[in-house]
Amino acid sequence: MYVCGVTSYDYSHIGHARAYVAFDVLYRYLKYLGYEVVYVRNFTDVDDKIIRRANEQNEEPKELSGRFCQEFLRDMADLQCLLPTHQPRVTDHMEQIKDMIAQIISNGCAYAVDGDVYFSVDNFPKYGILSGRKLEDNRAGERVAVDSRKRNPADFALWKFKNVREAVCHCAGCKARGATMGQPLGSRETRMAHRVQCHECSLLAHTFDIHGGGMDLIFPHHENEIAQSCAACSQSKVNYWMHNGFVTANDEKMSKSLGNFFTIRQVTESYHPLALRYFLLGTHYRSPVNYSISQIDIASEAVFYIYQTLQDFEDTLSALKQESEANSKPSRISQAAQESIKKIKECIIKLHNEFETKLGDDLQTQPILNAALLEALRFMNNSKKQQKQQQLATADSLICLKEEVVKVLDVLGLHSSSTYTEVLQQLKDKALKRALLTEDDILHSIEERTLARKNKEFSKSDEIRSSLATKGIALRDIGNGTIWRPCVPVVQQEQQGVPLPQEQPSTPAQQENPPLPAEKL
Repeated sequence: MYVCGVTSYDYSHIGHARAYVAFDVLYRYLKYLGYEVVYVRNFTDVDDKIIRRANEQNEEPKELSGRFCQEFLRDMADLQCLLPTHQPRVTDHMEQIKDMIAQIISNGCAYAVDGDVYFSVDNFPKYGILSGRKLEDNRAGERVAVDSRKRNPADFALWKFKNVREAVCHCAGCKARGATMGQPLGSRETRMAHRVQCHECSLLAHTFDIHGGGMDLIFPHHENEIAQSCAACSQSKVNYWMHNGFVTANDEKMSKSLGNFFTIRQVTESYHPLALRYFLLGTHYRSPVNYSISQIDIASEAVFYIYQTLQDFEDTLSALKQESEANSKPSRISQAAQESIKKIKECIIKLHNEFETKLGDDLQTQPILNAALLEALRFMNNSKKQQKQQQLATADSLICLKEEVVKVLDVLGLHSSSTYTEVLQQLKDKALKRALLTEDDILHSIEERTLARKNKEFSKSDEIRSSLATKGIALRDIGNGTIWRPCVPVVQQEQQGVPLPQEQPSTPAQQENPPLPAEKL
């Protein structure tokens, strides 16, 4: 399994997160099914963009690219993406790339002009097999200047003779991307066209099972990659191509020029990384996903609900264990308990079957989050309300249900290695940061509200509660006390730019640990 990696010159954005979370789920699911998976994801660590950025910052390109490789790995760890089997860097595979180019020339599918090397699409009849595009559909000169030295305007560059400090590479049909070299294919400085590296950095055989990347890579990047690979070796083959959809922001294409471009780091400064992962899994990987603050708020509340349910379940089990040890006398299982056990077993079977069926059918994550998993969490959450005898009778079945839930969360990458308590506290800390409040501020508001209620100043009490709700803080009256938890803010305000506290949206939950409606998930 090979997935196109990042060009390491800046922090990765949520479009990158979309791709690598999707393929991480695929990786996890294949391992869950028992496959031995070799997962390769490369780094483009020498490139025109890297050179340009390094020049701007008066930094060595290798140092800059190495730094952003590490920043990318930090983001992936935050999003709970498993490390691939191999993470090759382009600079480690220059000799293999040169050999591949030489083989393409030898096979008559590439030619050299003034030190540049171009792939000849006329000599590769299958060109367009992936994208379905025909050569006549490509309008010469639309994206880059036409090079009169080419035999066909659609021919694309494999190597370009350029001074390494120039930040332009005229690769036909794609935006400038390349790698510098000392003396490849001759005695002059040249640059490699970016698309060559995918084949040689895959570390796989001529045939590999799955090749992944964003939909924007289908043409020309992956189309050209097929042409090169097959021109170099006729046995080259990819069994399955998988491409993830685009990310938009507030229903507009995400771009730096529009000011709606978010890095992973910007989002996770304000939201737990699990909230971003949950949000990305809420849409089928091939469909476009619209990033908005209201949606990430809803995802954050959903993650809190999951972990609060798991924590409450653990607390209930701990109390039941003590009860069971104190009372060694076996109790008779009531009819109600038997019915409850039956429903729990049905819930386990349903969750297991839907999990495998949906993920097995083109990696559908969204129905799992919206239906079977939600139902299982509700069962666990409602177990707190049962009478003690019924809880004792159904405990073993509920434990099995919890294990199935955790297994599903593991494959989806939503089950943290941290404790439930730690994750809940992390989510609360992020909520406080977004609200520009401290926990002491909230405790002071709770005291004020308690005093107002005692004095029958109910309008003041409601005002305090509503004020906090607009900031994403929900108060819950439990017994004689009041607790707080994060919620979707009451006031919805969608603004462009980095998610900031004043930009938060939606509606507070109505009860402690409420089951979220399927449409919200």
